[in-house]
Amino acid sequence: MKKSLSALFILAFCIFSLPVAGQAAMTIKIGHVLNTDHSWNTCLLGLAEDVKNATEGRVLIQVYPSSQLGNEKDLIEGLTLQTVDGGLIGGGSFQSIEPKLGIEALPYAWPTHEAAYRALDGELGDRLLKLLADKGVVGLSWWENGFRHLTNSKKPIVVPADLQGMKIRVTPDKMRLDTFETLGASPMPINFGELYTALQQGVVDGQENPFAIIYSSAFYEVQKYLSLSGHIWGSALLCVNPSVWAKLSPQDQATVRELAAKWRDEQRRQTIAQEEEFLAKLKEKGMEINEVDKGAFQAAVQEVWGRYEDVFGADLLDLVRKYGH
Repeated sequence: MKKSLSALFILAFCIFSLPVAGQAAMTIKIGHVLNTDHSWNTCLLGLAEDVKNATEGRVLIQVYPSSQLGNEKDLIEGLTLQTVDGGLIGGGSFQSIEPKLGIEALPYAWPTHEAAYRALDGELGDRLLKLLADKGVVGLSWWENGFRHLTNSKKPIVVPADLQGMKIRVTPDKMRLDTFETLGASPMPINFGELYTALQQGVVDGQENPFAIIYSSAFYEVQKYLSLSGHIWGSALLCVNPSVWAKLSPQDQATVRELAAKWRDEQRRQTIAQEEEFLAKLKEKGMEINEVDKGAFQAAVQEVWGRYEDVFGADLLDLVRKYGH
């Protein structure tokens, strides 16, 4: 009798354990466009390991770098169609589905990394996440792409006039195109995966990206001049689609959000710590580095701020000014 009861107990335990384990088998594929040695990738791998351990294997994150799941436009489209699980995507790229998401990339909006963090971890970030939720994107945490600087193969850029007629690759969003047209350049929206070849072949003269991307993408091989413009700070949003998110229990959702914030902070720390390191490495690789007249650039881009007031709205612009000063 005791043996029968024991056998029944074990059988019942196994039966009731199976559905929980079955529900737990949730794999989230996260795509991004940067190389495997960039902090986006290394910190996503750290997040994946932490999530696996903290959820006891109920939630597994698989990371797909280097545009394996598509470029940022593809990832965003897939998120809204729910054919892509998730991504770590430049914040400005979401302008394709919500124009107000371009506000973080207003030229010279953020004097420091910390000012941008306060904005996106605060009221501005909350407002932007609500806008994205309405478009079918669940934002988990704001990571960082960093301050963007100019490189080219022609000459040092010191004042906006030096950009006159220069072909500069920019991300394919309207405000970035308008910004560089205002500065006198000829902006070209080339996919990131094609950028190295475009620089090598002279399709474009230059590009603008943070130090980490300039180095990890080996742009120093095809670009001689690096001008420290710091003209735009860019975020990166770790996000998933709503159907993926709904499959997680409230407990696991809370765990993923907590760990996403932990690795957000680590990725930001790495970004700041690596700036001087990457700048030194780029100099070692033979790039000629120069300061720019930021006052002249700031004055030149005021027209862009005015042009986009109707797009962003006075309330969001007031938040940028609040956090940016």
